[in-house]
Amino acid sequence: MSEDQRLNDAKLGPDLCIIHASDHFDFFIRVCLEIPIRGVDQPFLWGVWISVRESSFRRYGDTWDNPVETDEYFGWLCSKVSLYPDTLGLKTLAHPKSNGRRPTITLEPTDHLLSVDCREGLTIGRAQQMAEQLMHR
Repeated sequence: MSEDQRLNDAKLGPDLCIIHASDHFDFFIRVCLEIPIRGVDQPFLWGVWISVRESSFRRYGDTWDNPVETDEYFGWLCSKVSLYPDTLGLKTLAHPKSNGRRPTITLEPTDHLLSVDCREGLTIGRAQQMAEQLMHR
């Protein structure tokens, strides 16, 4: 049976997603991946999806109007972050934010280029180069 045949239902919103396949549910939250830019206050920002456990998804939903900023939700990166080698399945921790802001994530420290850039930051030149590449797609 193909993946499409097993898919029964999907509920997609701007910040939350539940996918129901015949044998399980998958839960996703929209988060921000911030890559620091050395010497600049604002990071290079990506909007990405992570998959989380049902219990984390429910906790996130239960605290939606009053996020607990000390909560952390383990997840798997489910978005391709262009300009980087395969990013699907990188381990993440989501950190809820108040005032209607999306959670931010940190990546597990590995030698993956995206993880390195998140830890060490981008040079201004590299950030500019990335922005130009994205604008010309």
